[in-house]
Amino acid sequence: MQHSLPRDGTLQVLLFAGLVEPAGGRTLDIPWSGGTVADLRRALAEARPGLEPLLSRSAIAVSGALAAEETRVAVGADVAVLPPVSGG
Repeated sequence: MQHSLPRDGTLQVLLFAGLVEPAGGRTLDIPWSGGTVADLRRALAEARPGLEPLLSRSAIAVSGALAAEETRVAVGADVAVLPPVSGG
């Protein structure tokens, strides 16, 4: 999937499954000057409060790999939020 080029100070985040509706779409552009995954979770909750209940249980992938809370996220990074999945 090809993304548009990032604007300075903006991070485009891809959202999946149950995150799409509360975010209002599959992508969310948020103001971003860099920080950790933990900072990103806070910024996403501020941008779309409806996401907050799912964010703490969702995995965040940076550049295609699941990221720890202390992982640095640069402006323009490929970021995806993956909600919890239940199976049966």
